[in-house]
Amino acid sequence: MATGTEPHPNSGGVRTGTRAAIAAPHLRTDRWWLAPAATAAGLLAFIVYSTWRAFADTDYYAAPYVSPFYSPCLAERCRSMDAGPNADLFGSWWGISPAIIILVFPLGFRLTCYYYRKAYYRGFWASPPACAVAEPHKKYTGETRFPLILQNIHRYFFYAAILVAGTLTYDTVLSFRDEHHHWGHMGLGTLVFLLNITLIWAYTLSCHSCRHIVGGKLRHFSKHPVRYRMWQWVGKLNARHMLLAWASLVSVALADFYVFLVASGAFDDPRFF
Repeated sequence: MATGTEPHPNSGGVRTGTRAAIAAPHLRTDRWWLAPAATAAGLLAFIVYSTWRAFADTDYYAAPYVSPFYSPCLAERCRSMDAGPNADLFGSWWGISPAIIILVFPLGFRLTCYYYRKAYYRGFWASPPACAVAEPHKKYTGETRFPLILQNIHRYFFYAAILVAGTLTYDTVLSFRDEHHHWGHMGLGTLVFLLNITLIWAYTLSCHSCRHIVGGKLRHFSKHPVRYRMWQWVGKLNARHMLLAWASLVSVALADFYVFLVASGAFDDPRFF
């Protein structure tokens, strides 16, 4: 038996008698841990920031800009926004930040997203941490048991994400007003909102569920030319799903932070016209 291939103990997981008898944990010599470490750091930074902003319950509106974390604002205690995304569906009994109501939907969409599953499975759960690197768990059940079986509701979160993206589109249109709600305004915040909504739609439409909804269950593409063309467009976006996932994550945090700076008085929105 060659050096380094002595039998390993039967410790469960991938280290069983049915696998190759390699004593070393893995044979990779590159810095394979950098990718999962960077992924974990990036996601953790967003989690910390978004949690702070969601529970802050302040500085989320500076006419005409509203933070994407608080839109649509569905509680009675929301800031009054002229023609803004106010919808008093939750009465005065809702006592905490109104952002908690709406963030459930985009958060659920991203948590169940195929790319983000890969990202946090590797970055946080080490399942597995990288290609050709064994996971430390003794048992693997995939997404067949609670709580991971809930990943199967991704399509339904996609429908909710479409509604949220539609609301953010409306907010972007309103960003062409000035602080007195007069049309014809364009500031730096308008560009920030335009960038964010472009990336939000690109990420949402690049979703694997969207690709299946558009072109799935078709036996003959030739009989459905419109859906086939749409499926091709979504497929091109889907090929960049990972890039769009990260770009939209950064842009939505940037849009919220920009509103925070303006609303808190730390920064004046530069006006182009």
